[in-house]
Amino acid sequence: MRINLETDYAVRIVQCMANEGKRVDANTISAKTGVTPKFCLKILRKLAAENLVRSYKGVGGGYELARDPKDITLREVIEIIGGPIVISKCQQGDYVCDHPDDCSCYFHHIFNEVSSEVARRFEAVDFSPRKFRS
Repeated sequence: MRINLETDYAVRIVQCMANEGKRVDANTISAKTGVTPKFCLKILRKLAAENLVRSYKGVGGGYELARDPKDITLREVIEIIGGPIVISKCQQGDYVCDHPDDCSCYFHHIFNEVSSEVARRFEAVDFSPRKFRS
């Protein structure tokens, strides 16, 4: 997991859709979030592929959240775009550690604890509509 630009934009897009509370077209989402239309569509496709967003074609088409915003967590959005929440590559399933056990195992456990805490914090945040002051 890495909160890169795409992940940041995905969070903004989901929050925008939650605040709208209705079906909204990609151009409106793009304008309200500052995400380019092309990048916005790319992210919306990823979110739709994971059944977080529904897409509608044709006149009156657009996008809407597939679930109530209070049932969508920050963790879910981050992991859809950026993958599992881990702070070190040694936590990824396909990584083979070549460090001696006496040093790497200790830090591996620390990394697991920190990653679990970050995931827990992200899981506690939902997308209930929020209005922010400018």
